[in-house]
Amino acid sequence: MKKVIYILGILAAAVALNSCVGDLNVTPIDPNTNTVDKALTTQQALDSYIAGVYLGLATSGYYGPNGNPSISGLDGGASQYIRGLYHVNELTTDESVCGWNDQTIKNFHYMNWTTDDTFIYAFYSRIFMVVSAANEFIREVKNLNFDAALQSRYIDEARVLRAIAYYHAIDCFGNVPFSDETAQVGITPTQMKRADLFEWLETELKSIISDGSLPGKNNVTYGHVSLGTAQFLLAKLYLNAEVYTGTARWNDCANVLKDLMAAGYSLHTTSSGDFNAYQELFLADNHKCTDEIIFSVEQDGLYTQSYGVTNYIIFASTGGEMDPSQLGISSGWGGLRTTPQFYDKFVSNDARNLFYTATQVKDIDDIGEFSNGYAFMKFRNVASDGEIPNRVYDEANDTWNNPGFVNTDFPMMRYADVLLMAAECQARGASIDGLSAFNQVRARAGLPAVSALSLDEILDERGRELYQECWRRSDLIRFGKFTSGYNWQWKGEVKEGKDVESYRTLFPIPDSDRLANSNLEQNPGY
Repeated sequence: MKKVIYILGILAAAVALNSCVGDLNVTPIDPNTNTVDKALTTQQALDSYIAGVYLGLATSGYYGPNGNPSISGLDGGASQYIRGLYHVNELTTDESVCGWNDQTIKNFHYMNWTTDDTFIYAFYSRIFMVVSAANEFIREVKNLNFDAALQSRYIDEARVLRAIAYYHAIDCFGNVPFSDETAQVGITPTQMKRADLFEWLETELKSIISDGSLPGKNNVTYGHVSLGTAQFLLAKLYLNAEVYTGTARWNDCANVLKDLMAAGYSLHTTSSGDFNAYQELFLADNHKCTDEIIFSVEQDGLYTQSYGVTNYIIFASTGGEMDPSQLGISSGWGGLRTTPQFYDKFVSNDARNLFYTATQVKDIDDIGEFSNGYAFMKFRNVASDGEIPNRVYDEANDTWNNPGFVNTDFPMMRYADVLLMAAECQARGASIDGLSAFNQVRARAGLPAVSALSLDEILDERGRELYQECWRRSDLIRFGKFTSGYNWQWKGEVKEGKDVESYRTLFPIPDSDRLANSNLEQNPGY
């Protein structure tokens, strides 16, 4: 029944998506036997239906990690949403390189991508698939004869998920095709300017927050969006307002942060097992860290399998002489490492200094050689008590085999980020106590307090606290250090790094979508 309901939602969503991003391979369900009004008669059914929207962030499709991916023509694993988010927001920065020869993957770090890049198209497609799935959910649920309060809550959940996708669209692509639940299915969408999308997102999120239908921190079901999720996203929007619109909104950002800082969240500071408190946020049982984690994309090694999300982060960060069992996995893929410029931002006693250095060399002479560059050990498929979930006993060899998929959720939004945003707002002139917030983050890491805030130190602290969580690119852009003003190894495809074209603060609208939709103009420079 759950699979039927998932497909009902995605079926209609796919029709809308087809006009945005091209060819989809969908198999219709007989409308005489399975229609939305017949299926959506209970809260359990609505839970199953909206799960299809959440799964747009968590998996590649609805039949296993790479079976029948929801978007045809793309590898299900490489095109997964969070994996795509990592490609555009981490591989393009000092935080991460990938040494594989998969198509154009190295071009992200070289910063020489083109308008027909497959990985950019994949992430762009995932964004608008989530938008379309949310639109269809909202459209259908609005027409149900259901408990009004419950109906409003479900609709607002889908609106937040849609806002997350549109936030990534405005951040990465700027001017994008736009549609909401009022759009006629099958009509080619028009392109919305970046500043107009900012205004729409601001209005939408403020409306969701004022509705009061979403639960607060203590009442939300884990893995679902909450009031805090909407507030966090609005704060992020204001934080980057000057980039998106040309007008800074620091005080508006600070006001939203004050609400979040009074909502009951706190830093996770007490460890319960073999790891420090910071590490516990990135382990296989990080669903317990609801004190700090505001919203996670869930993964389960048995039931929510993906070759993206944290499965990608953990497996791809493991290789060479590393012991995969320390990461709680069966083997490594040997791809992701960091640059020496980023590693040098850490001191040895920083609790967040979670890198494998033993058999690695710090310098990256060859980006394709895994041993070049220190490797990440931040995310692990190990529980806080040291146990590895979902191990399988091999009776013939009397051994336990580690799993091929992880249980570690991806913490998309954390309270530590709220505190660091507060520090930045104060440093940029807003009225908020960001200094004490900043020092809370440093104290958890075992670092001394500072007496004053500087923008350079805030940017470095954001890097140390949030690496591999897909914020680095937008941070570097906001601080004016993405395309020029700061270089790292292999930026611009030279070992010492060099400045690149300023237009690369945005990615191109994929050629395939522009061919399908004559309403779309390319971003300047491409």
